Amino acid sequence: MRLPRLFLLIGLSSTSALAARLIARDDPVSRACGTELDQASVNAAESNFAARRASGSPLITCYETVNVYWHVIRANNTLAEGDLPQSQIEASIKATNSHYAGLGLKLKLTSVDRTTNATWFKFVAPGLPTNTAMKKLLRKGGAADLNIYSVGFQGGPGKGLLGYATLPFGYESDPKNDGVVIQWSTVPGGSNINYHQGKTLTHELGHWLGLYHTFQGDSCSGDGDFVDDTPPESTPTFGCPNKKDTCPGGGPDPIHNYMDYSYDICMNQFTPGQFARIKEQVKQYRGIKMGLSGMFTAFILYPTHIP
Repeated sequence: MRLPRLFLLIGLSSTSALAARLIARDDPVSRACGTELDQASVNAAESNFAARRASGSPLITCYETVNVYWHVIRANNTLAEGDLPQSQIEASIKATNSHYAGLGLKLKLTSVDRTTNATWFKFVAPGLPTNTAMKKLLRKGGAADLNIYSVGFQGGPGKGLLGYATLPFGYESDPKNDGVVIQWSTVPGGSNINYHQGKTLTHELGHWLGLYHTFQGDSCSGDGDFVDDTPPESTPTFGCPNKKDTCPGGGPDPIHNYMDYSYDICMNQFTPGQFARIKEQVKQYRGIKMGLSGMFTAFILYPTHIP
């Protein structure tokens, strides 16, 4: 059963806007990601992507290692109100690196800062003034640098979200908006039921690197997530079902894929096609070059898994 949705607009360029569909969640049983795009926005992004690939070689500024700036947003200086300890932040980076090992990507924790702001902690969401103010003040680095904001998502339009992220296409027109926002309790060892192995960060990072949801388009036809080796899927996966096949004839739904909505314990896969798309997306939009270290292991380390 699909949960209620709220549509907001996030500007990606001076002439177009990206519709982000937030799925509200008041219970801990279903994943809720705010990075959901309408098909018109996806088509515009893919047209731009094709044009950039045809125009020539982009400027490369980063090779495989991505600097991470982690911004802890807390209501006060207690763990219950978002004050993540350094150990859990480092565990998040370690877990995420293992999930992307086949790609050759390595996240490097460059700095951690802490901001006490109960409004941001509780009410941040895509397209809202809270999101704009938080990122305008705190974001560091350029297109190849990953900014992670850990927040609470306790009220307003973002209540119940596990996270949201910007896609590479949006950086050029709105660099300050770039980054990943996650619920603080989803880190390894966190208190969020069913989502405490750090895979929310893995999922949202997938968007930041250029991936859509495996059920993009909510249909068995069309381009879906623009990855050839992910089976078609018309609805997100909730929980951890034994099997699911929403598009008969196209193969079982990719319920174990990091870009679906399954429980953390059920997620353990990227496909070679997803890694291939990431390499092109980050090269074109972020100036990141993935070298030979990940070229062949992407096919060996599928699926990836952390106990």
